[in-house]
Amino acid sequence: MSGLGPAASLRRRLGAFRLWLVALVAVVALALVTGPTTSGPAQRIAHLENLVKCPSCQDLSVAQSTSSSALAVRHEIATLVARGESDTQILTTIEAAYGSSVLLSPSTSGVGTLLWLLPTAVFVGLGATAVVLRRRR
Repeated sequence: MSGLGPAASLRRRLGAFRLWLVALVAVVALALVTGPTTSGPAQRIAHLENLVKCPSCQDLSVAQSTSSSALAVRHEIATLVARGESDTQILTTIEAAYGSSVLLSPSTSGVGTLLWLLPTAVFVGLGATAVVLRRRR
């Protein structure tokens, strides 16, 4: 035993929890700040081509593939960018035409939100469980 009273032990545990919480917030903030920025049409097209899976290939983006279906999707992306549609509108259009599996990363709305939030919820739940189990000892 370290000779610390219950109050000191609780303060130490809360301090460690706060430290982990601050680290988690910092990582999330960094991920949001350093997200992809697309300024010109060519950069937007390249970014979108890397987000869309080739319809006839396995695990390749349309940017990596030279198949005719990938070329058709690339042309469609370029056309939609030239029309002035947003990235979200373009991805929604492509997804509607080719199905939800055409996106290499899940969308951030609807069921896609669950795919982004579920790992975070599991991580937080495991952390809370660890804290509760340590308190019982």
